[in-house]
Amino acid sequence: MLRPLGIDPDASVDPKLMVSAADYYAFLEGLAGVDKDPVTIPLRAGAAMRCDDYGAFGLAFKSATTLHGSYRRAGRYARVLTSVSTYDVEMTSRGGLMHLHRAGERTLGMRLSNEATIASIASISREVSSSEFKPLAVYFKHSKPKMIEEHKRYFGCPVHFGSDKDAVLVTRGQLNAPNRLGDKSISRFLDKHLETEVKELEESETLDQMVCRQISRSLSEGTPAISDIARQLGMSSRSLQRKLSEDNLTYRELMERSRRELARRLLQQTDYSLAEVAFMTGFSEQSAFSRAFKRWEGETPRSYRLDSSQGAA
Repeated sequence: MLRPLGIDPDASVDPKLMVSAADYYAFLEGLAGVDKDPVTIPLRAGAAMRCDDYGAFGLAFKSATTLHGSYRRAGRYARVLTSVSTYDVEMTSRGGLMHLHRAGERTLGMRLSNEATIASIASISREVSSSEFKPLAVYFKHSKPKMIEEHKRYFGCPVHFGSDKDAVLVTRGQLNAPNRLGDKSISRFLDKHLETEVKELEESETLDQMVCRQISRSLSEGTPAISDIARQLGMSSRSLQRKLSEDNLTYRELMERSRRELARRLLQQTDYSLAEVAFMTGFSEQSAFSRAFKRWEGETPRSYRLDSSQGAA
């Protein structure tokens, strides 16, 4: 099942090998169709992960002096591993929420992927923590599977489905406790290495491309504020506004561009209904989406899709 993805199952693990999100989700759905216990696939996948499987990123996670430092590095350096997911830590009155952000329709493949990612976070958190890692709660946006007893057993805490977030909630004490293998000098060395990789990735994109990419990822969750996009890019809202102004751009323009390009791509390349495309491009109503699309393209979404399919025939 791995070879169609361009992965040699007999080769050593390459953390930099990229597989498209669509192909990965399809792979997980195919696996769920043949596995005897599909509900636990993401838990088993997550439990198998170790820091060393993530290359320099994993070493940076492991060498951070605290779990909070590990999570902050995940937020900063995840780009070296993935182009479809971002992470950040939110401090609340109960503790710290390690958020996973991944845009798109909640297909079976994405749901399995999100569960596997959160399970992986738990696995490598257990690996680095000097004391027993016990989250306070785990949250998933998607609906509850038929059985969740294995989820509760794996995470060792309440697991909430149908939430407004994909996240792990950890106590402040757990976040601030020293990591088992934390080392400041090694951590600084790896930070420099990963900063170089991130800068190389950033230099290959213009600012407007980076902003549009983040907007497109976030649209299915609603219209993102500039503060949300700035945080995902590792800067303040004021800095992002200033940089856009220097390039004679506005956030509003990039929001419009992102919606338009995403809508065109979804209509050309997918079979999603018009209502689904409207939702995935950040519109609460199909009628509002149709009006906006006609303003952009001079024709309705339905006509555009028909013209695109005839042109490809």
